[in-house]
Amino acid sequence: MQRLFTTFPNSWPGAGLLLLRIAAAAPSLFDCVSFICNAAPGSNPLLQLASVAIGGFIMAGFFTPLAAVSKVLLETWLGLHDAVPSRGEHALLALMGAVLLMTGPGAWSIDARLFGRKRIDMDANV
Repeated sequence: MQRLFTTFPNSWPGAGLLLLRIAAAAPSLFDCVSFICNAAPGSNPLLQLASVAIGGFIMAGFFTPLAAVSKVLLETWLGLHDAVPSRGEHALLALMGAVLLMTGPGAWSIDARLFGRKRIDMDANV
């Protein structure tokens, strides 16, 4: 997984990636809440489950490349099959998924903890 990203940015770039992950995942999670509250009765439960899983993975920064590709595919499919007024929203969310795919999760993610840089101390007394 480390080979997929050149770095796991920290500081301001890392904070920007964290905000991007939150912005990309929030609509999926809010849609799930509206589905549970029966505000969207015509929704497909399987799509809602996939959407909330993808949103959760992106929010946490867990397996970000796989989640980002899934986000792009899901939002593209939804954009092609939904009504015209929401196509712009789906296009924007697909674009955010593509940006996350290209930039990676950032230093404040589960991926960075699992696959980030490792510090190797060479003990001179060995």
